[in-house]
Amino acid sequence: MSASSLASSSVSVASRSSRSLPAWAREPLLHFVVLGALLFAIDHALFTRGDDPHLIVIGADADREAQQVFVAARGRAPNGEEMSALRGVWLNNEVLYREGLAMQVDKGDRAIRDRVVFKALSVIDAGVSLPPADDATLRRYFEAHRDHYDEPARYDFEEAVLSGDVGEAPVRAFAGALNAGLPGDAKAGLRVFKGRPDANLDQSFGEGFARALAGRPVGEWTAMSTRDGWRAIRLDAVAPSRLADFAVVRNTVQMDWADATAAEQRTAAVRALTKKYKVRIEAER
Repeated sequence: MSASSLASSSVSVASRSSRSLPAWAREPLLHFVVLGALLFAIDHALFTRGDDPHLIVIGADADREAQQVFVAARGRAPNGEEMSALRGVWLNNEVLYREGLAMQVDKGDRAIRDRVVFKALSVIDAGVSLPPADDATLRRYFEAHRDHYDEPARYDFEEAVLSGDVGEAPVRAFAGALNAGLPGDAKAGLRVFKGRPDANLDQSFGEGFARALAGRPVGEWTAMSTRDGWRAIRLDAVAPSRLADFAVVRNTVQMDWADATAAEQRTAAVRALTKKYKVRIEAER
């Protein structure tokens, strides 16, 4: 399946809810946009047997390509659940493509796969009907996705990086010199960070960095271990986390709930169509 195909169908399903997507593994497969158009950007990954038009075979090369793309985007190999989700995204789009051809929505652009998928999804989308959304329903959604509405703690800090591959001891000595009055940009590259949230810090500097930084004294240079090596860090300020008020964000919650509920209905509709096909996974042994 081409990258443009996945981009078109995935965005059509989930772009409206991208403001507050929860962890990807908890979302419906058709709502999965973390890797976006990178996923399954290969046309040879899925093989259709000419003698059985209702057979879909996902070959081992598809798994290899998915793993390579996932590692490039996430920095690690996918686990079993994630691998299953990656296959599901591909399968959903393949089913939409086939159903689009069956509905003859490809007229005029048979060679353009993404348009066929989009047209098929538009037909399914016409049947989406949202249930009423009362405060109790929206509050349940709000609590289940609170991490997307609460304001995380944010940090202002400075980082001084000594040149070369230096260990803990030289960086501790350098931090001591900085505290004694040595200019922060002396012998090192100096970077200043403002308002960085916890998740961003852990992603950029390594798991647990935000927690470690929060325990450092304000205004004092200390040596800290990061994913790129030891660094001299000075915490300048911390803005504490704040819980969101449902009454304040209710309108946003309602839009997010509507997007998520519609996405679940679309996914269910595509999965129902998938039952018409036999799907075989030929993973590499």
